[in-house]
Amino acid sequence: MILGVALLYAGAEALVRGGVTLAARLGMTPLVIGLTVVAFGTSMPEMVVSVGAAAAGSGPIAVGNVVGSNIANIALILGISALIRPIRVQAQVIRFDAPILVLASVLLVLLLRDDRLGRVEGGALLLGLVAYVVVSVRAARQEAAAVKAEFAEGMPHPGRSLGFGAGAAALGLLMLVLGARWFVAGAVALARAAGISEAVVGLTIVAVGTSLPELATSTVAAAKGEGDIAVGNVIGSNIFNILGILGTAALVRPIAPTGMTVADLGSMLGLAILLLPVVWSGLQVSRGEGALLLGLYAGYTAYLTG
Repeated sequence: MILGVALLYAGAEALVRGGVTLAARLGMTPLVIGLTVVAFGTSMPEMVVSVGAAAAGSGPIAVGNVVGSNIANIALILGISALIRPIRVQAQVIRFDAPILVLASVLLVLLLRDDRLGRVEGGALLLGLVAYVVVSVRAARQEAAAVKAEFAEGMPHPGRSLGFGAGAAALGLLMLVLGARWFVAGAVALARAAGISEAVVGLTIVAVGTSLPELATSTVAAAKGEGDIAVGNVIGSNIFNILGILGTAALVRPIAPTGMTVADLGSMLGLAILLLPVVWSGLQVSRGEGALLLGLYAGYTAYLTG
């Protein structure tokens, strides 16, 4: 699992840098790159882990990874980021993304009422992702100049050529696939050896391990005072986790997430709703609110392992 996490982190870094180079050379703006390539690229560990787990028949890890990552992204990552430096959010596009995250979370809860996610439902989630990306790109073109400049400053520096971008992206994908294979194998073995359910392992160890790229991106952005990137990365990644990752995983193989409880799905949805007043009003996420989020995550983890 440790070797798998290392490869997942390094692979995500290479993929994001390569993707940024390719996108920049193709004429995409920094804001659009930040909301799509970077946000989705940092979610690739969750993608390869959940799809690999679904293909291997480990549905609880596939869904637990997404639900747990979404919980960790908001409660753990935004909590730590706000403690480093209070986060002020002003971007109109992030105010648009937050309600979409709540809708996607509600949709996932409804789809999992029968403890199954089939191929038709997976296809519907992927169509939702396509619609979200199209609307996000259109909205980004109308964003304020100050926000566009903030995203431009926070972007990883593009490589020198398209060849560099393609090579880095390909290497990153290879590392992600290999890292995911080791990570899932280690997680399943750990669950069996410790006598705990695969769902709990997916909600905790696997979720935090695959969220390391989001943690690195958001904490660095918060330290630099780039609050829109810190929050936008978390919200964009969470939307991609639900619509893109679970959609793809269900298409590969229908998922039966045994062991997932109302408390798990309720925590994911509740945290998404908790973000709404902050991003809608433009108020900052203060250190006190960051501590509250961390406290909620600590309580949830204690509930799982207690």
